[in-house]
Amino acid sequence: MLLKRNPSPAMHRAPVRLAAGLLGVALVTTSFPAVAQDNADARLRKVEAEVRALQRRVFPGGDSRFFEPEITAPTPAVPAQNAGTPNAGALTDVLARLDALERQMQNLTAQTELNQNAVATLSERIEALEAANRAAPTAELPPQGAVGSNLSSMGGGSPPASAAAPPTATTAAATAPSAQRLAAVQAITKPATNDAPDDEYVYGFRLYEAKFFPEAQQQLTMFVNANPRHWRATYGRNLLARAYLADNKPRDAAAWFLQNYQADKNAARAGDSLLGLAQAMIALRDTERACIALAEFADTYPALATGRLQGDYAAARRQVRCN
Repeated sequence: MLLKRNPSPAMHRAPVRLAAGLLGVALVTTSFPAVAQDNADARLRKVEAEVRALQRRVFPGGDSRFFEPEITAPTPAVPAQNAGTPNAGALTDVLARLDALERQMQNLTAQTELNQNAVATLSERIEALEAANRAAPTAELPPQGAVGSNLSSMGGGSPPASAAAPPTATTAAATAPSAQRLAAVQAITKPATNDAPDDEYVYGFRLYEAKFFPEAQQQLTMFVNANPRHWRATYGRNLLARAYLADNKPRDAAAWFLQNYQADKNAARAGDSLLGLAQAMIALRDTERACIALAEFADTYPALATGRLQGDYAAARRQVRCN
């Protein structure tokens, strides 16, 4: 007769342990895609944060044209999927966020290129103005009491430097031009012909005619510095001096009048500049030097004194009493 033996407690516990182990494996296997998804989301959020930080550096004002709204995960209900299969909604979210990042990077790249071009243009203009400022001429006038029938002592026999300080170095730095003035200046068109230097002079002349004297000074200074041997150079220096005289800067005007006269006494506007020098001396209340210039003008350019410039010459003579 066989005796029926009861199973030991260890035999009861073995199946329990086996079931628990299988359950643990199943849980690990099921959670692995979720962990990978969480890691990808964390990395993507980090990249998005870095792009937003870069945007704020490129666009300090937070321009809404370049900041897109935060990408939110889609919420529509999706059918249940088997464990271990990536969630289609989460994948769509990642792709949408990557697309948004690409667009933001494109915007940043385009704006960076625009900023670089603007900085390069501004740097070139500043360098040109600084170069003109370093070569600013000064009126070399004879000492008080110098008399004679010519201007050999005025300027020491040599012309002053070939450039003048642009108006921005003296006036525009104090008060910025108004938006209305800027618009009016921009409305003046610059010609475009086959003679580019002549176009530069004509543009300066148009600014002078419109009574934008500081802007005309700047434009004409650049013209005469860049084109000292152009046939318009004598016109440019004389008109530049006129722009200074009209702007109540007779000493600067005198320097340019004197330079233009001494550069070539047979030039088209040499006589005009000599008479202009007399007018500048009158404005400076320097009667003796004004008389020297008037006498030289009458001796050197009698045809102008009795012709085209007769009225200006007579008006200048009435303002001073010469011996």
